[in-house]
Amino acid sequence: MPAASSAHARHIIYLDNAATTPLCEEAAQAMRPYMTPGIEGTFGNANSLHAIGRDAFSALEEARASVTRALRAQRPDEIAFTSGATESDNAALIGIAVAAREKARLKGGLSTGGRIAITRIEHDAVLNATRLLKDLGFAIDFIDNDRNGRITLDTLAAALHDDTLLASVMTANNEVGTVQPVKELAACAHEHGVLFHTDAVQALGKIEVDLSGSGVDAASFSAHKVRGPKGVGVLYLKAGTPFRPYMAGGGQERGLRSGTQNVAGAAGCAAAIARAVERREAYANVTKPVRDYLYTRLCELPKVAPSVSVEPGSDDFLPNIVNVCVKGCESQTLIMQLDMRGFCISGGSACSSNSLDPSHVLSALSIPRNLAQGSLRISLGEDASIQQADLFIEAFKEVVDAWS
Repeated sequence: MPAASSAHARHIIYLDNAATTPLCEEAAQAMRPYMTPGIEGTFGNANSLHAIGRDAFSALEEARASVTRALRAQRPDEIAFTSGATESDNAALIGIAVAAREKARLKGGLSTGGRIAITRIEHDAVLNATRLLKDLGFAIDFIDNDRNGRITLDTLAAALHDDTLLASVMTANNEVGTVQPVKELAACAHEHGVLFHTDAVQALGKIEVDLSGSGVDAASFSAHKVRGPKGVGVLYLKAGTPFRPYMAGGGQERGLRSGTQNVAGAAGCAAAIARAVERREAYANVTKPVRDYLYTRLCELPKVAPSVSVEPGSDDFLPNIVNVCVKGCESQTLIMQLDMRGFCISGGSACSSNSLDPSHVLSALSIPRNLAQGSLRISLGEDASIQQADLFIEAFKEVVDAWS
């Protein structure tokens, strides 16, 4: 038998919910029929024509309809299930860019390779997709942000050109929590004839997500950030948005994403998203006071500086993320020392947490390299409390004092 995890041998306080979240009971229950051996009608391929396949197809479409309602999309065929946010981001950027360029060239309105505008504080799933876009002949322009990571209509407009086809701005940043005015930014892009995508992974369940009302052309989501299963995501494509399929194969998901669908994952994803949307206000009411308390208490310490300026009660930042820099310290060592004391946090995005380089997000915020190397991200869950925060602060002081 595999050895038990060290986390099972001691009490832990999990403060890394922006990295992943524990599976909720609603998602587990929704998935169980499709993961239990020997239950007739629950294991079928959703593309098979026999009764068992049709049962699987029905379950998949029920999940799609549930996600459509929760995210306030207009119609279920605007929702495609993917393997996660990384695939959704890549598919949106590459699929829309290529299709939009083809459409523009057919109309005779594009003589260049086309341009894509993104921010410097995007998730790596967006930033690194630009390497493929460059290989495909697209030019990449960066949208400037302010010291708190905020994108304005002026900075977006300044990054758009006559041959810009697509802009991508994340709804809320995964490291520092900055919330963007997506509805206004999408409208600005459309005024310039530019399509608009948003990575809304961290926003879901923390702030309101209204796809129809926001006016975006595409959006990406991930189940495991809202207590759903890992390896499942959602790509929203507004009806009529040009798109070249990113995955080639049998044409599943109405030709948007080939590959046999993960019915169990889709069911769990839908249940988790519905739960997160239903509990959004309660979640914010629990986490926001703890966020503010942590910022206040931590930044009273002589070596600690906030990465962004978050006013108490502010809705300009996610209610669950705290990001600070510890002067003269190195984040990986701090994380490991806190882990030994039973606290799980990160130094930024868990997707690139093995890197020793400072976060690209903090670099884009003009935080000096030596300070950014001591960054810590505390991301709160549904069980957040002041007591939890006090225990963390006590352990944090011990670790920082021992460093001196």
